[in-house]
Amino acid sequence: MSNESSSVHAIAMPVLEVREAWQRLRESEPNLRARDLAECIGVSEGEVVASRCGEGVTRLQGPWPDLLRALPALGRVMVLTRNDSCVHEKKGTFANIEIGGSMGVVLDQAIDLRLFLTRWKHGFAVQETSRGRLLHSLQFFDADGQAVHKIYRTDDSDIAAWDSLIGRYSAAVQSPLLELAAVDDPLPQLRQDHEVDAPSLREDWRAMRDPHDFFALLRKHHVTRTQALRVAGAEFAQRVDNQAIGTVLESAAASGLPIMVFVGSPGVVQIHTGPVHTIKRVGPWLNVMDMDFNLHLREDHVAESWVVRKPTPEGPVTSLDLYDTRGRQILQIFGKRKPGIPELKAWRALADSLPRMERTNA
Repeated sequence: MSNESSSVHAIAMPVLEVREAWQRLRESEPNLRARDLAECIGVSEGEVVASRCGEGVTRLQGPWPDLLRALPALGRVMVLTRNDSCVHEKKGTFANIEIGGSMGVVLDQAIDLRLFLTRWKHGFAVQETSRGRLLHSLQFFDADGQAVHKIYRTDDSDIAAWDSLIGRYSAAVQSPLLELAAVDDPLPQLRQDHEVDAPSLREDWRAMRDPHDFFALLRKHHVTRTQALRVAGAEFAQRVDNQAIGTVLESAAASGLPIMVFVGSPGVVQIHTGPVHTIKRVGPWLNVMDMDFNLHLREDHVAESWVVRKPTPEGPVTSLDLYDTRGRQILQIFGKRKPGIPELKAWRALADSLPRMERTNA
């Protein structure tokens, strides 16, 4: 999964003004999340972090693949990946890291990531106080200042290894200025639905042998994700009520059904595999509050929910996909599965039970 870029403001705010605005806002709104704080100031989150270089923030430099390969030494950490509507947090250790070119994977049982390193442009080691606690993190940002991934130290982390990694990858120049660059939309809408060759799209969809082939299908047919779902028809995608995500999480928690929860930033897809237990709603947020997995979803941001089926040699694989008003994917949920094994019947039954919405397009 991926997300289209956020816009880059045309006029950069002076670094000193950013830092002072950040300090004032932290004092008046101590519980405000970093991303929301930056939005209130009118700059990117990356600019806020960079402005504090030398004051609890150390600028890092790559090569990022080498830094990533050093992460197992840190021991138990918390990793965080988010987009505008959803935050995905997992605790565990880094292991089984494979990087080839600009792509990489982390395949540990707890920390399971897909890495798109062309979107990792800036990195920082950050110390900050939040809700009375001193937090230590490694934070990475896209060219437009949007966060792509964060790694937090825990009580079980190796502090000496953490400090050693920061020393090894500290940048020679600790500039507080973050030079921004616009980021292209990976899947711009190039045509209207009626202009898409629907029979050809369906034929290629049927020919898929792996869910990972979906992005290539989108690029081949020059369609966005939601456009493909609309055009493909009920054989492959059916729109469901936006309350479906709550139904799925609460049903999975009640039954013990193991699921896979995917949340993506521009540079990372982070995956939880296993059961969920504690589901709570707080205001607009729908939350999973488990010991080693937290999910925070702005349920009011969900504009479209789809049950999607993709073919594999072992049979169709079913997912619940959520999208915002701009057609950006918020999250995906699958039943727990591994390649070569059919999906769980209980998961398929749950997905099939979600109330369908009547199609409004031809």
